[in-house]
Amino acid sequence: MNDANISATDLRSYRVGVVFAILAHVCWGFFPLYWRMLRSVSAVELTAHRVVWSFAILTVLTVSVQRLRHLVWRRHPRWTIAIYAAAAVMIAINWLAFLYAVGTDRVLQASLGYYINPLVNVLLGVAVLGERLKRSQIIAVVSAAIGVGVMAVAGSGMPWIALTLALSFGSYALLKKKATLGAFEGLTLETGMLLPIASIYLIATSQSDPSSYTSATWSLLVLGGAVTITPLALFAVAAKRVPLSTIGILQYVGPTLQWIVGAIILGEPISTSQFIGFAFVWAGVIVFIAGDKIGHWAKQMSTAVADRGA
Repeated sequence: MNDANISATDLRSYRVGVVFAILAHVCWGFFPLYWRMLRSVSAVELTAHRVVWSFAILTVLTVSVQRLRHLVWRRHPRWTIAIYAAAAVMIAINWLAFLYAVGTDRVLQASLGYYINPLVNVLLGVAVLGERLKRSQIIAVVSAAIGVGVMAVAGSGMPWIALTLALSFGSYALLKKKATLGAFEGLTLETGMLLPIASIYLIATSQSDPSSYTSATWSLLVLGGAVTITPLALFAVAAKRVPLSTIGILQYVGPTLQWIVGAIILGEPISTSQFIGFAFVWAGVIVFIAGDKIGHWAKQMSTAVADRGA
């Protein structure tokens, strides 16, 4: 009876986690439509506002769970501060590149960046952590590399925005592996480190351009903090309830929706070389997911056989 109750509870927790993970990626997938409403604001200025308002909301959340004292007064080792400083730089670059992509009608490049991001994570794991590639991962990385190469050579140019997004977020994820703080505490510290630079920039630009934003623009800028934090909060809940293998598959919901937004809703043109390049990337993603799932199932089966033998 107790086992059944535990199983039912675990199942409910899993379902809630999956729903929250999907909601998080749906938010990220439709991000371009929100930030596109602020096209009159430069990508640099938008990034600065995003830092300021995200920090404000994160501070309120951290205070509400009584973690601010732990974050502020606890003495952190220098290497911890260095890791979070580097992570802050990476997330700032990522936000800036994404907002630039949206503002210059390159949402498809943004989606490409997040498609190849997991493959970049694999390469960073090999280069930095000394991890070994599985055969499916090698095929996936090579396929994605061919796709990017096709786009670069066939006339559409090297997708620098996509590569910047993938490398910056991949580096951010790598740095966060060494992080010791919780998700919200860490992001609060990161945005707090960026806050002085963002504030100085906004003060300087407001003095050089005295014309104020409309009330609608101000509302969107302030709400941008909540828009940034909401999917992170949903994902933080999901990550505790859903296996990593499931999270790995669901992470492609976001870039798929971004591709739909760019290609169908916003009507961005897709050249033949771009489509062929995307096809190679998609093939790599499929191989990556299939290889991961097969490896997961094989591990489960070997564990089950070992348990029976015992």
